[in-house]
Amino acid sequence: MTGALLQGLLKSTAGLGVLLLIGMFLRAKIPLFRKFLVPASVIGGFLGLLVGPEVLGLSGTTLISKEWCSTWSYLAGILVVPMFASIPLGVVFKKPSGGEGRKEAAKITIVSGIASGAFGFQVILGVGIPLLLMYFMPSLNFYNQFGYEICQGFNGGHSMAGAIGSILMEGGAPYWELSQGVVTTFATIGLLGGILLGVVIINRASRRGETTVLKGNATMPQKQALGFTKEIAEQPSMGRETTSGGSIETLTVHLAIILADCGLAYWLRGLFVQYHIIGLQDIPVWPYALLLMYIVNFIINKLKLQWIIDVKIKNHISGILADLSITAAIASMPIRAVMAYMLPILLISALGFVVVYYTTIKMFEWLLPDSFPFERGILSFGINTGVMMTGVTLLKICDPDFESPVMTDYSLSYAIRQVIELITTPIMYAILVRGTGIQMLIFGIVYTFMCYVIVAVGKILYGKGEKKVEVSSPATVV
Repeated sequence: MTGALLQGLLKSTAGLGVLLLIGMFLRAKIPLFRKFLVPASVIGGFLGLLVGPEVLGLSGTTLISKEWCSTWSYLAGILVVPMFASIPLGVVFKKPSGGEGRKEAAKITIVSGIASGAFGFQVILGVGIPLLLMYFMPSLNFYNQFGYEICQGFNGGHSMAGAIGSILMEGGAPYWELSQGVVTTFATIGLLGGILLGVVIINRASRRGETTVLKGNATMPQKQALGFTKEIAEQPSMGRETTSGGSIETLTVHLAIILADCGLAYWLRGLFVQYHIIGLQDIPVWPYALLLMYIVNFIINKLKLQWIIDVKIKNHISGILADLSITAAIASMPIRAVMAYMLPILLISALGFVVVYYTTIKMFEWLLPDSFPFERGILSFGINTGVMMTGVTLLKICDPDFESPVMTDYSLSYAIRQVIELITTPIMYAILVRGTGIQMLIFGIVYTFMCYVIVAVGKILYGKGEKKVEVSSPATVV
């Protein structure tokens, strides 16, 4: 590593910062971006793509060098390591108390199975459609497991582009940049389509009397659409200052713990690669960083040092990394190569929205008809087509004050889904690196089946619901 390389990294990262600031300005000024809640990172990323070598470069000139784009493509995969490593930090698992006991646990079990099952259906759809197309049209030449990216782009958003690119790059797949671009494309379609279709679905459900809280047309809260507020009194605090700046900054403490965990993850994976541990050597760094942070977080709690961690501070650090990673992934996307796959991407995406609708909204109507089925469904619909914030935004439109227990139950179900993912994620990524489309299809079928076994157990314990619960005083939509 030389000074010139470090300067190049700093300059290219500065370029990402400029794109993010322009993206924030455009989000505030252009109504279309506000309507679809397009993040500044996505706007800035596509702006970088347009003025870079992939698009503007076709004219013989470019505002962004190929070297910067190359750096960004790698940076997207690297930044996801600390971003995912930060997730368990500060998490405290509490035992449920009060309520109906077994029935409440059963309800959360159903929510967990449906939420995870929707992901499984996307795996099946994503790899199944290309396999079906190639069966009837052998002349088609998709790369290995093309289409799998929908489950990552629709569920994880743009931040998963770097994660999948990192997995394939470390696994030696020559098409890793193309796959990273395909994830980005699916994420963009999912984000925009999820918001647009979500609002349409909410308005239709409201007219039909299917919403429990909302009794009128859905509208977007102005503050959320704009992305900021000028009123200083309404601007929330970033979090607690758990340490004194005279000793060490609070942000430094949180970042140091996250980076130390990342260092351990790189060391651990290096051992698995060095000794050729089958299966474990194929898993990229960031899942190890995620798992190790659970251990680190457990030790912090056992030592009664949890006071030093503030979840809001940690989330802001993770958000910074996500903004940079998303902008880098989009701006470095090999758009010309991706365009060759655009028709099958659009086909899979269209079918994906239909699948998500029936495996979330309709599934909750069928399995939990007496417990805010539509609100549960629209939250999962948003999360399974975009990111967590998409689902929360759609839920807030039809339940502005969170009168329902939907958000709480979904958060509690996260523990069950984490157990599912701890078991299945290493298997899935090993197949992604070393396996075939058929093997991934089989994985998706088995995964989905097991999720609905969990749903069935929860449904048996829950019993049969008969009618939707009503809220006594409907909230007024902002």
